[in-house]
Amino acid sequence: MMRLVSRPTALAGLVVLVVVSLAALLAPWLSTHAPGQLSIVNRLTPPGSAYLMGTDDLGRDIFSRVLYSGRTSLMVGFLVVGVASVIGIFLGLIAGFFRKADAPVSRLIDAMMAFPDILLAIALVAALGPSAANVVLALGIVYAPRLARVVRASTLVIRELPYVEAARALAVPTPVILVRHVLRNVTSPLLVQATFIFANAILAEAGLSFLGVGISPDIPTWGTMISTGRQFMSTAGWIMLFPGLAIVVTVLALQLLGDGLRDLLDPRLAKDI
Repeated sequence: MMRLVSRPTALAGLVVLVVVSLAALLAPWLSTHAPGQLSIVNRLTPPGSAYLMGTDDLGRDIFSRVLYSGRTSLMVGFLVVGVASVIGIFLGLIAGFFRKADAPVSRLIDAMMAFPDILLAIALVAALGPSAANVVLALGIVYAPRLARVVRASTLVIRELPYVEAARALAVPTPVILVRHVLRNVTSPLLVQATFIFANAILAEAGLSFLGVGISPDIPTWGTMISTGRQFMSTAGWIMLFPGLAIVVTVLALQLLGDGLRDLLDPRLAKDI
């Protein structure tokens, strides 16, 4: 932790991410209005003392909706990382440890990565149906190959190391070797990759919601707020501005934190810190 603090950019990313997470967690206490409270009389009110970030076309408070939307967007990103990790770690360990499975699993990973992330996500959500759970599942599948390639590359090296060979010679069960000797040694690159996937998942969820194929519009997210405000871009730009800033700040914080973790955990870069 002290080494992370020594890097100003990584520390700034961590601090911003903590602030954003706390703001979303404490939304019921920080918000000035209910996120779904309508006030047609106050529709399209500019930012001011009554409404810190203004109101949308239905008179809903933008500040409160940004806070509550952060809950949804951050939760989606966290769950996507979880789903992608489960799928990616499984495929990576299988491909890297078992030589016969390497070719078919690697071809599957390459085929999935050949498609642009957003197009594959749209196709999966269209097939599964628009809902929060299906968006998480679709994005988890989309980003799993990235983790799978990292795990596979590390496993190919680790499986040839003496302590793994010794474990095999002692007839240690293969699942135990995979968990105790292989998976424990790929944690560092996985952690770094997870921060980048977290950021990409937030962007992808916002993109899907903006296109109308993501989470239901009844659930406030940063992407749905931007989608709602695009028709008022010239007259009430604050509807899109503040959720857009929330996305930019959160994704930038995750990227800075990921870069800092990569520099700390990579032995080739750690000596320069």
